[in-house]
Amino acid sequence: MEILPAIDLRGGKCVRLRQGDYTQESVFSDHPAEMALRWEAGGATRLHLVDLDGAKAGHPVNVDALRSIVAAVKIPCELGGGLRDDASVKLVLDDIGIDRAIIGTQALKQPEWFRTIAKLYPGQVALGLDARNGKVATAGWLDVSETSAMELAKQFLDTPLAAVIYTNIANDGMMQGIDAGTLAELEQFAAMGFPVIASGGVTTLDDVRALVKIANRQPQLVGAIIGRALYEETIRVADAVALTR
Repeated sequence: MEILPAIDLRGGKCVRLRQGDYTQESVFSDHPAEMALRWEAGGATRLHLVDLDGAKAGHPVNVDALRSIVAAVKIPCELGGGLRDDASVKLVLDDIGIDRAIIGTQALKQPEWFRTIAKLYPGQVALGLDARNGKVATAGWLDVSETSAMELAKQFLDTPLAAVIYTNIANDGMMQGIDAGTLAELEQFAAMGFPVIASGGVTTLDDVRALVKIANRQPQLVGAIIGRALYEETIRVADAVALTR
């Protein structure tokens, strides 16, 4: 199971939000590339990047910061936030050099387009499933739909996805751990056959251990994204990586 440190970008800075709330922001660094190098040095094998401004605007915004991160590190980077048309996906994958594009909003709103783009870039497109009370949230988590995360995922069982990234928004940035319900949901997604990455709520090494236990039963649980816990130093990258080995 891979550990993916998260770098959330807003205004060119590295920040974290609580439950996706743009009014509850903590700034952790003015130099995202330096942060990326720090996580790489700790043993991370992939980085999870989020363009928070892009998620609201509907197109990539923090392009300079993304370029600086990709140029600085040797490990691959995945990116979510505002990837809603061909040009945006092409920009990040073909131009900036992002390894994997994460698409959430348009997978719900334009499923045929999502299928087409995933087939155009096989193994380079991930489905971002962000859920509040089991329902899919879109547009930087500002809108909550009536579609369940499980229903949406089932539509794409035949699509060559890199991964499904599942976030329970209630846990994200709250430093309260991953609840039992979310752990069960992650196991369900993995049992469906998707490569699944857990996101939101990883707070201590006990959370990592709980995910590793699931991964031992369901090898399709392939990764865990860790954000605020790294910045507030309740988890060290090296320790989390050691647990997965």
